[in-house]
Amino acid sequence: MLFTIQVNNKKIKAEKGETILSALNRNGIIIPTLCRMKDFTPTGACRMCVVEVEGRERLVTACSQPVEEWMKIKTHSPRVITARKTNVELLLSNHPDDCLYCDKNLNCELQRLSEELNIRERRIRAKKIKPRLDQSSPAIVRELSKCILCGRCVRVCEEVITSTSLDFINRGSLTHVGPAMDRDFNFSSCIHCGQCVLVCPTGALHEKHNISEVQENLNNPDIIKVIQYSPLVTTDIADELGIKYNREFDRILNSILRKIGFDKVFTTGTGTDICITELAAQLKEKFDNKSDTPLFISACPAWVKFAEQFMPSVIPQLSTVKSPQQITGVLIKTLVAGEAEVKPEKIFSVSVSPCMAMKFEARRDGMMRKGISDVDSVMTVRELGRLIRLYGIDVTNVEPEPADDPMAGRSSSAALAEVSSGMTEAVIRLLLYSDLNKDADKQLFKKIRSGGSFREAAFLIGQNEVTTVVVDGLTGLEKLKSSIASGKKYDLVEVMTCPGGCINGAGLSFSTSKNDIKSRAKTIWQADESDAINLPCKSPVLRNLYDKLIKENKEISDKKIFYTHFEQRKVLL
Repeated sequence: MLFTIQVNNKKIKAEKGETILSALNRNGIIIPTLCRMKDFTPTGACRMCVVEVEGRERLVTACSQPVEEWMKIKTHSPRVITARKTNVELLLSNHPDDCLYCDKNLNCELQRLSEELNIRERRIRAKKIKPRLDQSSPAIVRELSKCILCGRCVRVCEEVITSTSLDFINRGSLTHVGPAMDRDFNFSSCIHCGQCVLVCPTGALHEKHNISEVQENLNNPDIIKVIQYSPLVTTDIADELGIKYNREFDRILNSILRKIGFDKVFTTGTGTDICITELAAQLKEKFDNKSDTPLFISACPAWVKFAEQFMPSVIPQLSTVKSPQQITGVLIKTLVAGEAEVKPEKIFSVSVSPCMAMKFEARRDGMMRKGISDVDSVMTVRELGRLIRLYGIDVTNVEPEPADDPMAGRSSSAALAEVSSGMTEAVIRLLLYSDLNKDADKQLFKKIRSGGSFREAAFLIGQNEVTTVVVDGLTGLEKLKSSIASGKKYDLVEVMTCPGGCINGAGLSFSTSKNDIKSRAKTIWQADESDAINLPCKSPVLRNLYDKLIKENKEISDKKIFYTHFEQRKVLL
């Protein structure tokens, strides 16, 4: 039901049941917010969105106040502007003045609000928050002095990720955000997904940078510098560098990375193709053995850590196939080392990923051999962007170059794995192709491609009906648990921690806009439609690896090196 309200002496249409903020935004009137997150229940905690409503003595928060037909609203009256400005000045009163060194400089919401409200001096002074730097996590750094208590990280950790690693501690002026008992991250149940970093408006939470480590090794002439990047990286790094993406940019990125100083450039997509192939083999073996336990895909490191902490009963059902990043890392430390006739420790292997939890995964005990890590350092797309700018590369004046053999290409299925349900679809498509010797109809995957946190579909492969389920975001786990408890049997289960999959990974450009996420997904779907090589089994790169290089190398000929193990983690808090 639509009705008319008056805003700044002009009439606009509002819808019954919506908030003032929603009505204003829909009519092109923007007012600032800090604590608000779209699709979350509003709290009105920051009070940045206050407006003046005729007949009300106090200013009201537009994000939480339902609109009513009689309302006459002023969104930018002197009283409102003063209130908003005072709110920001209070936040700045004890905020550190280190914008030049802050991770969020020029991308900070508090900084932007200060500029919009024309705050040019510190009128209110308060005791500075004692600096406290928590660097115990391999992926996330917490700077307590920059926290403005908006509560976004607490809400996303509890309501989206469900690991409840963060909460408000103490009361009054001593209130701050942190893990249970105010301990460091390494004592908490944090799964390093980084979704809290994506929503933090200031630099209170940011990724743990590995740029200095990479720089140091790039300047070492005694080692071979190798880098791999996942299929989604090229799309997002183009955006990070202000370039419109096209498929040629994949080859341009190879050239950029060589100019920086990397000796070898590989695509993680080759490792993804191996991961898909090995998963398909595991699923086939499950049917051959007539096993009725589900196979859980373990390509998402944040999900794996969640399962190890909160769902230990699932651990025996987790696929032991390593993630694409780690498989590529294994090949680098074996095939590349053998080709160059150097020891694995003489290779410095870097991975660029849209996932912050990959930083944690690279340090797992099961991801190294003889004390040597499969991957030495992991960077986010944002870090790679900084590294490219640091080395002064003119990205508009670079000739395209191919990636290096033997990991120079991938199938479109490898890119598909970056989207929630993509890994499941790739595995089923590969099995159907092996059975029928022709490509599967894409309409078969309509159910698992659709929206929702819990999606089921069944496929007939040979004499077997394969029942699959996709859990898109960890909120769907409750539905999975209740479904299994009711007696439902599944053969293949895919769980992605970040809603939407890696296209919403915390290592990508700072954007939680649904349009940006949809745009990344669209690029992947389009590539799957247009690429000539759509399955791992059709990839000449993969055939060369399996039929020749892997067989000839004694270290990996049995392919055990592509597998790992998982065990229960007992977190203190």
